[in-house]
Amino acid sequence: MRWVNRHVSRSRSVMMGAIPIVLLVVLYLVIAAERHAANPSDKILPLPGAMVDAMWGLLFVPDQLSGRLLFWADTLASLQRLFLGLGISTLSALLVGLLLGLLPPVRATFGTLVTGIAVIPPIALLPILFIAFGLGETAKVALIVIGIAPFMIRDIAGHVSTLPREQILKAQTLGASTWQLMIRVALPQVLPRLIEAVRLSLGPAWVFLISAEAIAADIGLGYRIFLVRRYLAMDVILPYVAWIALLAAMIDFVLVWTNRKAFPWAHGGRR
Repeated sequence: MRWVNRHVSRSRSVMMGAIPIVLLVVLYLVIAAERHAANPSDKILPLPGAMVDAMWGLLFVPDQLSGRLLFWADTLASLQRLFLGLGISTLSALLVGLLLGLLPPVRATFGTLVTGIAVIPPIALLPILFIAFGLGETAKVALIVIGIAPFMIRDIAGHVSTLPREQILKAQTLGASTWQLMIRVALPQVLPRLIEAVRLSLGPAWVFLISAEAIAADIGLGYRIFLVRRYLAMDVILPYVAWIALLAAMIDFVLVWTNRKAFPWAHGGRR
């Protein structure tokens, strides 16, 4: 049987997906052990014991100045910024994308503006955001929104514009208004695509969040990573990076599960 025709069960898929991760961990441990055998004070590739010791204080020992458990405080602060940015971007994409995709006059008026904003590197706008909004939370959230919302808007607008014209004509024949077309015809077909757009935007959203926290923040996952880098504290940086990857994977899993459960018709009826 050709590989293109092979189907992998869910349990086997999980096992096969874990193999490369396990191999990478084993490779890291082997290289780290060799480096420490040659130089016991090596900081570049810390051994698991060193990472556990470094993270223990951040996880379970309150900070002397703030009284907070720094690891969990960093996680909470970063997730609040991330979800707020994703939420604003999602609502903007849904509203503006529907208008651009369904209404040609709106698309002709604002389509070029959205495209122009989408091609601007968001990181280049970071100094402007800090000048305009200060160094508080607003600028960090605004960077996430500016970074991902235009892409999501263009994706949703493009999807709406490709809906079968027959659906629009039939709805109008039955007396549907523009508002009813938007709510009853376009919206239900857009929601699965919107969740996929959020999934695709997760990676860039994390990049913009970490960048903003690295430049102007006093708490957050990105702030902590860039704070300890001056000490070459890889025993903190690596666990933080792994935690960010795990959070991103969990959010992606929840989005996939929600999409399949809520809109099975968009996935061939598979739940």
